Amino acid sequence: MSRQVFRECSGTALALLVALSATFAWAQDDMAQPMPPNMMEWGAGPPTLPEGAELAVLSGNPMEGGAFVVRLRFPDGYSVPPHTHPTTENVTVISGTILFAHGEDPASAETQDIAAGGFIMIPAGHPHRAEAQGETVIQIHSEGPFEVSYLDPADDPRNQ
Repeated sequence: MSRQVFRECSGTALALLVALSATFAWAQDDMAQPMPPNMMEWGAGPPTLPEGAELAVLSGNPMEGGAFVVRLRFPDGYSVPPHTHPTTENVTVISGTILFAHGEDPASAETQDIAAGGFIMIPAGHPHRAEAQGETVIQIHSEGPFEVSYLDPADDPRNQ
């Protein structure tokens, strides 16, 4: 191979290497961020929920605009009174069981048992309530800012 051809190949290879490394550096910044269960940081639940819940923010910020993912852990018998949200709430039950009731009068509506692996899509503004059966962990995917509006203002822990 002549020196000219070698230089052209080397230059092309070098340009390709630089392009690949730049792409790889970009990909590293945008790489998936795995979070094993033991790496999740649990803290007290938000002030919009009754005391006793624990919260782990997995992605985004529920208090700001944009997509977020959180997990909530409830003790057995934990209850969230009838309420609505201004954005659609996508709930996956990770462990335990959620007793879910919804409709115009969720306080008197019959509950549905949603066990681990189950999913609930709650449209924006749709009244609902929930109760944990056994220690229960749910994962919520939604858009922020996340708000909880209780149908009965006396149920709002921020008013107590």
